[in-house]
Amino acid sequence: MESKILAVAVRVIAMAPIVLAQQPTPQPPAGGVPGGVAGGVPGGVSGLQGQLHPGRETDDRLYERGQRALDNRRWDQALESFNEVAARAGSRADGALYWKAYSQSKLGRSAEALAAIEQLRKSNPKSRWLDDAKALEMEVRQAQGQPVKPESESDDDLKLVALSGLVHSDPERAMPILEKLLQSGQSPKVKERALFVLMQSGSPKARETVVKMANGGANPDLQAKAVQMLGMMGAKKELAQVYAATADAQVKRSALQGFMMSGAKDEVFQAAKSEKNPEVRREAIRMLGMLGAQNEIWQLYQSETDAGIRRELVHSMLIGGNTEKVLEIARQEKDSGIRREAIRTLGMMDSKRTAEALASLYASETEKSIRREIVQALFIQGNAKLLVDFARKETDPALKREIVHSLGMMKSKEAADYLAELLK
Repeated sequence: MESKILAVAVRVIAMAPIVLAQQPTPQPPAGGVPGGVAGGVPGGVSGLQGQLHPGRETDDRLYERGQRALDNRRWDQALESFNEVAARAGSRADGALYWKAYSQSKLGRSAEALAAIEQLRKSNPKSRWLDDAKALEMEVRQAQGQPVKPESESDDDLKLVALSGLVHSDPERAMPILEKLLQSGQSPKVKERALFVLMQSGSPKARETVVKMANGGANPDLQAKAVQMLGMMGAKKELAQVYAATADAQVKRSALQGFMMSGAKDEVFQAAKSEKNPEVRREAIRMLGMLGAQNEIWQLYQSETDAGIRRELVHSMLIGGNTEKVLEIARQEKDSGIRREAIRTLGMMDSKRTAEALASLYASETEKSIRREIVQALFIQGNAKLLVDFARKETDPALKREIVHSLGMMKSKEAADYLAELLK
């Protein structure tokens, strides 16, 4: 009987939506935070980060895109994303090779799937994905020669509903079935769903299992999901233990997301202050901005010596709408590059609070690169009036041409009137 229930459990969980994977990254309110990004930034904080950190799509972004494609059963799109991550041979290459093989198996490309598994085995002989890869290899070999039917889902709806109800009404009975499934050769996707169902039960035994997975009792993706679930459960103590015990950047990022979900500002601040991995530290700093931890951000800024980290702190001030401190940096910072960063940031903040301050800076500034940055900031804000004022007073011919060029790209009566005046 238990084996039948387990089989049904696999089907239920396989069909359940991955709610966790669809949890949005915490964002500022729509339209921007008060005093923050003027009018909002397309794509929220992710879009803002794309503007502040242009360049090719990161391995993490590509990997996440592949995961979303898997969740939507778009196997060809998933294959494309994971193939690129695997080819880059970065820290997520082994996981990408597993999912590449998984996607190929779903597309009926068994030989290619087996080749990807072999590549994973040879290139990452100590990978935590090897057990899952071995299970997938057995599944692919058993299915060779059989037509792929991705639409062939169980139609036994009554049993599916019954097991779903059992998980909620009698979790003690369902718990050992789900735990057995987590230790089985089922695919990581099915295990993710099982882990999520476990978390929903809220039982102490389920919490114990999630903590075990979060501490490394699974492949890296499943571990990261378990860490995020600890955040959803508000398990700050367990999250802090996981963060302190791991050197894996992916797990650390997942722990930071968990801290965000549980509002653990002190833990994020500690990571932003002392984390050795530069990318993870930057992630913590960005999260401080989303948590509104402006006092902590300013404290870090005053003690930090690394210019790249200081620029990241300025970005977090933007996310948190800390106009006052960004203005202070724009006026007083001795590092010219960071000053320019602050001025660019002011261009994305509330123009009612920054435009006049930018105009005052322009009037007193002698460094041409800083003055250009102010012009660009006001252009971003669409402030034609101040740019016309600058153009009328500017004595540097090259800088005046740049201002006029900016005015020519603005749909504004003030700009058009001034341009017409120049043609007389």
